[in-house]
Amino acid sequence: MESDGRLGTSDTAARSSSDTHAVTTRLAGNDAARPVGVSTGVSGGLGAGPNGPAWLPTALWIVSGGVVAIGIVLRFWTRSDLWLDEALTVDISSLPVHLIPGALRRDGAPPLYYVLLHFWMAMFGTSDLAVRSLAGVCGCITLPLVWLAGKRLGGKGVGATGVLLVASSPFAVYYDTEARMYALVALLTVLGFLALDRALRSPRAGNLAAVGVVTAALLYTHYWALYLVGVTGLWLLWQAFWGPDRRRRGARAGLVAMALGALTFVPWLPIFIFQARHTGTPWAVPANPAAIVHVVTTFAGGRSTEGRGLAMLYFALAGLGLFGVASGKLNIDLDLRTRPRARGLTIVVAGTLAAAIVGGYVSHSAFSVRYASVVFVPLILLVAMGIATLGDPRIRVGVVCVAVVFGLLSAFPNITTNRTQAGEVAASLARYGRPGDVVAFCPDQLGPAVYRLLPHGRYREITFPRATGPQFVNWINYAQASAAGNPRAFAGRLEHIGAGVHQIWLVWAPGYLTFGAKCQQIESYLAADSALRGVTMLVPSPQQFYEPMGLIRFEQAGK
Repeated sequence: MESDGRLGTSDTAARSSSDTHAVTTRLAGNDAARPVGVSTGVSGGLGAGPNGPAWLPTALWIVSGGVVAIGIVLRFWTRSDLWLDEALTVDISSLPVHLIPGALRRDGAPPLYYVLLHFWMAMFGTSDLAVRSLAGVCGCITLPLVWLAGKRLGGKGVGATGVLLVASSPFAVYYDTEARMYALVALLTVLGFLALDRALRSPRAGNLAAVGVVTAALLYTHYWALYLVGVTGLWLLWQAFWGPDRRRRGARAGLVAMALGALTFVPWLPIFIFQARHTGTPWAVPANPAAIVHVVTTFAGGRSTEGRGLAMLYFALAGLGLFGVASGKLNIDLDLRTRPRARGLTIVVAGTLAAAIVGGYVSHSAFSVRYASVVFVPLILLVAMGIATLGDPRIRVGVVCVAVVFGLLSAFPNITTNRTQAGEVAASLARYGRPGDVVAFCPDQLGPAVYRLLPHGRYREITFPRATGPQFVNWINYAQASAAGNPRAFAGRLEHIGAGVHQIWLVWAPGYLTFGAKCQQIESYLAADSALRGVTMLVPSPQQFYEPMGLIRFEQAGK
């Protein structure tokens, strides 16, 4: 959502002649000085330069195209079943449009992605591939827009590097294959960057309208956009009154456009306030400053060896993007005043995360790395700027290759990794279950993923603690509801519904905060009934699944 650091003019034009000398280097055989890291040939700034092998630029284009093609394929290729958040999102989006806000009032999210997914499913169906393809398409559209944003920041080299980093990013691949709003958030973020950049350079009505529309869309897509918009607004306020004269008019107009876009959020405020008061995540804790490190590490692929290596590259290159000034092929000077073009990106990334941490403490709201998708693209652009400070084209190419390889290695497991054990539960029920059997879920969070895979109407399904159906989860005052749930009474209800002629299936998982050992207690009460015989069909497997589940079958002891 943040514009590039030049904001209407080149940062080199704003420097003194001595500063210009510090950021330029003379190319061999050419008396003209050119900015280091900016494109100097068809390779987009990544190639070997005018004195390198003639075939290298073509080879780089071919390899780069291959990386982008692989990244696009990965955005539509995962064998995982839909887990809780995805299944719940699809169920809410399947409702008539006028009922979606009411369902979200109990869920805790803004409505834009759900409405878009509603119409997407009307056109393409509700298969796993269909519902996830909306995110995949958003991810694919993001790639050329990252190129445009990078080009505005530092030339074709920064643009090309940004595209390769996003295309191979394990974080982007994962959330571009998930039926959730995070791919849309990243897309809107880069659209906001481009819109604000144009508005600051040329504050015409159309450019300002684009800023307002993207601001509104971000706020209606994810609530962490409030932090992003707030930080960007403060930066614009500073530029409007204390920035260079050439920026003030555009900054003021951009600030007004953002404010008008934010005003469109007012009709949603009553639902947002209710959600903030009643639909929090009581099992999660607010972030601490170490969360910033965790965010970057997760952007790079998490705890895998390749992910840790890529995270180290991200930290180093982001630092170079902010402070680094190339002074030769093998020399980089550090400008402690920071590079003007990188300041805005750094303010967005660091400021948004800091605001989220403070906001989490104040509101006792949860922190999840996926929420930080609002700063994913700005961070990648900052890393791409860091790569551009490497004066030797061969080193630039080498660093990009290492980042791409590490990224793809971390992204490939997403193809075969199943995020939920719901498929195994559904398969066992299909094999051994009978019409009319009782299927109980503890906690209710296990319900949506399994419900999606079961033939509707075949079983009598019920969830703990509220004894409601499995299609939706009611997050209103969730901690109080789970605390009030009575395992003994619930087990008795299951025995009554089974009425001695049907099997009782308990889908359960340990470790859900606010539930304690209540799910295990339900199993114990059922097992204590002499008329029932329990058989463990599946054991929860947290090492293999992000969302593990166990399955126990209770049948009549005499059968």
